[in-house]
Amino acid sequence: MNFSLIADAMAQAQGPAAGQPSMLGMLLPMVILFGAFYFLMIRPQQKRVKEHQQIIESLKKGDEVETSGGVIGRITEVGEEFIRLEVADNVQLKVRKKSVSTPLLKGTIKGDL
Repeated sequence: MNFSLIADAMAQAQGPAAGQPSMLGMLLPMVILFGAFYFLMIRPQQKRVKEHQQIIESLKKGDEVETSGGVIGRITEVGEEFIRLEVADNVQLKVRKKSVSTPLLKGTIKGDL
């Protein structure tokens, strides 16, 4: 008995596309991977950027802030792109608004300035 003829006949009956996955089967893992990246990485980052933008827009004179470099001071002047921080008595720094990382509660600096 020759079983190779049976295998050959079955291979011809199934056709050449029988061993290849469908287009949906190839794209579905990529779509799932992109969805995971979006919800785990892209969306939270966009949310943090939006929150930081709101913080920057709400800055006003007298607020106490910490910059991304770790400098703590009280805002004495707010401009379009820059703010002026008083970090000690008669010592003021001009920094970019975007460098403000955290607004502090009133009285955090106390009498240090």
